[in-house]
Amino acid sequence: MRLLTIGAFARAAGLTAKALRVYDDCGLLPPAAVDPHSGYRYYAPEQLDRARLIAALRRAGMPLAEIRAVSALPSPAAAEALDAWWRRVSADTEARGRAVALLVDQLTERGTTMSEHTFRYAARCETGTVRDSNEDVAYASDTLLAVADGVRGPGGSTASAAAVDALRPLAAADASAGDLLAALGDAVSRADRAVRAQATAADRPASTLTAIVRRGTRLALVHVGDTRAYLLRGGELSRLTQDHTYVQTLVDQGRLTPAEAGAHPQRALLARALGAGGEVEADLALRTALPGDRYLLCSDGLAAVVDPGALHAALAGADDPETAVGHLVELAYAAGAPDNIACVVADLVTT
Repeated sequence: MRLLTIGAFARAAGLTAKALRVYDDCGLLPPAAVDPHSGYRYYAPEQLDRARLIAALRRAGMPLAEIRAVSALPSPAAAEALDAWWRRVSADTEARGRAVALLVDQLTERGTTMSEHTFRYAARCETGTVRDSNEDVAYASDTLLAVADGVRGPGGSTASAAAVDALRPLAAADASAGDLLAALGDAVSRADRAVRAQATAADRPASTLTAIVRRGTRLALVHVGDTRAYLLRGGELSRLTQDHTYVQTLVDQGRLTPAEAGAHPQRALLARALGAGGEVEADLALRTALPGDRYLLCSDGLAAVVDPGALHAALAGADDPETAVGHLVELAYAAGAPDNIACVVADLVTT
């Protein structure tokens, strides 16, 4: 039987020799042979699949004791055990997230005066110079900011409007900051159902959605698709969302550079959207806002044609959200405005 040295086996499995020694010491992956004089470990090629499975389970965060049980099962049973474990982890993480959010709120309240916070906001939605219809929606209020972009077609504008309408009840809902993320997750499911309800035999519309719901200084962010959210804080502009597109997956896999992605002919092909595919998978995040923060939500009609440096300058150089929105729309038109343009700018201020 041909054996591999520990170094060769580690390279083939995508592991380190140190990891293999740990797996041996805890009985997860004993070597096929050990040199009686040097103690050097040797492995059989047939052990590679088990080594890779163990490594993948470790990357997922599974404890070694549970890995020992799962890796000993046949593949179908191992898949069921892994799914059950992940459901337990997810439920525990969600519970801990709610507890942390509540604690953050309590600590924030103890360390601040009884001041009120509000959004000052402006929103614009333009057709652009090329399109003959507008499938974008931009919505802003003191407690809800939202941008949606319907996939072009007969039902695109209806889908984006339905997506935003499904979130509107959150603007007046009396959910605590700790429950805000769960409430937003439920609202996204309603939005997905609302978009799917627009489908006909001839048209199956879809929509992106990026939205922020505010409770005091706590923000719940939801994101599906390639609409975007940005934060200008202390003069620095950061992007809060990642595009759910086919091209972005290629960038994540290292198969494209960001520069190549910007010129890719399929850069607008969505990997996730409301009303498309199976059950919607949205990104949800809970954030703490600071007075002076400026938030931008926009469709790809702005983000795809205006570079981040120009976005930064327009947001940082404007005295108020209305002026910022005007500058951003002007930049999109200066770049040709080949798509609909939706943008919302909101400042968190203390009253």
